[in-house]
Amino acid sequence: MQEIERAVPSRQSAWNTADIRLSEQFAYYREAVCQAFMKLTPEPMAAAGFRASVENVRLGDAAINRVSFPEHVVRRSAADIAASDRSCFYLNLKLAGRCRIRQDGREISLSSGQVGIFDSDRQFALLHDRGPQLRVASFWVPAEVLRERLPASFDVTASRVSDDPFVGHLIVETARTLSDGALRMTEQEGVRLFRALIELVAVSLSRRSRAGAAASESLADATTLALKRAIHRRLREPGLAVADVAEAVGISERYVHKLLARSGFSFTDYVIDHRLDGAARDLGDPEMAGRAIGAIAFDWGFSDLSHFTRRFKQRFGCRPRDWRAR
Repeated sequence: MQEIERAVPSRQSAWNTADIRLSEQFAYYREAVCQAFMKLTPEPMAAAGFRASVENVRLGDAAINRVSFPEHVVRRSAADIAASDRSCFYLNLKLAGRCRIRQDGREISLSSGQVGIFDSDRQFALLHDRGPQLRVASFWVPAEVLRERLPASFDVTASRVSDDPFVGHLIVETARTLSDGALRMTEQEGVRLFRALIELVAVSLSRRSRAGAAASESLADATTLALKRAIHRRLREPGLAVADVAEAVGISERYVHKLLARSGFSFTDYVIDHRLDGAARDLGDPEMAGRAIGAIAFDWGFSDLSHFTRRFKQRFGCRPRDWRAR
């Protein structure tokens, strides 16, 4: 099977059945799925024609597979498992439609915005329906990456981790952020965010078997990660307030202050320090040499140039124009 020829980064692969003859579209899709995931057995629900696309983005040893397709069934049989030389977990963020996951005699259902996990070393059936066109972001998680974060002999059964009352919303937010932005990040940045996602999933899966204090500490760490991501996404917004990020993460304003104090920061100092770091990078960038210092400061959320200059000198020991001159 030939991949579609297109100018994509080396860590991205893509397949699309749009230009394939109707009678061959499903076979093309089936092989694309096996290349992007591992040995699987898709089964069509229509006699002819299968408009689908598969995009694979590498994240170190892991990957994101963004897939769009009509209604169909995907199975992993005992023969498929025997033909695979690696083990993984699939962490699926449903983007459109519904998927019922059957494994070990139980069934879970994923609707849009929900996240579920299941094991590649056990037979399963995925029933994709409620569409005409369904979409999923499926994270290929090396088995060892998740297992090393779980208690010994922990049994990972098919679960809807987005239901977790403590970290479920963080799992969904992180999975969606990584799915939407993986190619705008460097691969190293993507790997770091992927690890944060797996930490959250591990907290959800093992929370019931951990000591209460350890679980609370892990939850605080995971929430702090989500909080800092929410701040960084809004760093350039003038007037960024505690209420804005508290609402984005789903926690109280008081808890925002508590988590940042736990890391040694106040909210204001954390925001200003990272805005200053961004401005300093831009001032040192030769491609930004023609841009006024004031414009760069305003780009990073500062509304007062004298305040920006004063805080910049406090942080870096020189004025912005001297920093640029270096």
